[in-house]
Amino acid sequence: MENRSKQAGAAGMTNKNATSSMGASGAGQSAAGTATGAKLSTGDAKILKDMAMANMAEVEGGKLAQSKSQSSEVKAFAQQMIDDHTANLNEVKALAQARGVTLPTEPDAKHKAMAAKLEQMSGDAFDKAYMKQAGVQDHKAVHAKLMAASKKAKDPEVKALVDKTEPVVAQHLKSAEQMPMAKTGTTSGK
Repeated sequence: MENRSKQAGAAGMTNKNATSSMGASGAGQSAAGTATGAKLSTGDAKILKDMAMANMAEVEGGKLAQSKSQSSEVKAFAQQMIDDHTANLNEVKALAQARGVTLPTEPDAKHKAMAAKLEQMSGDAFDKAYMKQAGVQDHKAVHAKLMAASKKAKDPEVKALVDKTEPVVAQHLKSAEQMPMAKTGTTSGK
C-alpha cells in the first residue's frame, strides 16, 4: 500500500506540461503490480540503474544551480529538475527494492566531473554551461536511452516506468532548448 501512495504522489510531478501525458500512460502501477518480488533480467536491472544515475545527476545539478545561478529562469528550471527527478528517483528506488536490484548511491564519474567544473563557474558562464549540459545534452542522452529502454524492457513494470518517464524528460529537454542561455549564454529574468 505504501508503494501505491508513493506512486500517486510521484505521478503528480510538478512539470505542468508533462502531467497530462504522464497520466495517460497508465503507468501509476509501477512497483506495485502483480510481479512484485520477481527478479529482473540483467537488462531491466541496468535500465533501473541508469534511470537512478540520471535522476541523481539531475537532482545534484539542480541543487548546484539553485545555489549558483543568477537567473530566475535557470533557478526555476533547476527547481523543476529537483522536484521531478526526486519523484522519479523515488519510483525507481521502490521498484528496484521490490525486485532486489541494488542501485548506485551517487552520480557517475562523468557527472561528478561536470559538477566540479560547474562549481568553478559563476554568473552567465555558469548559467550557460548548466543549461547546455544538464538542460540540453544530458536530457537528450537520457531521452535516447529511455526510447531504447522502452523497446528493450522485458518486465512490464520497468517498461511502464520508462514509458511514464519519457514524456517528462522530453518536456525537460524542450523547456531547456527554449531558454536563451542554452543557446547564447545570455540570461534574462535576473
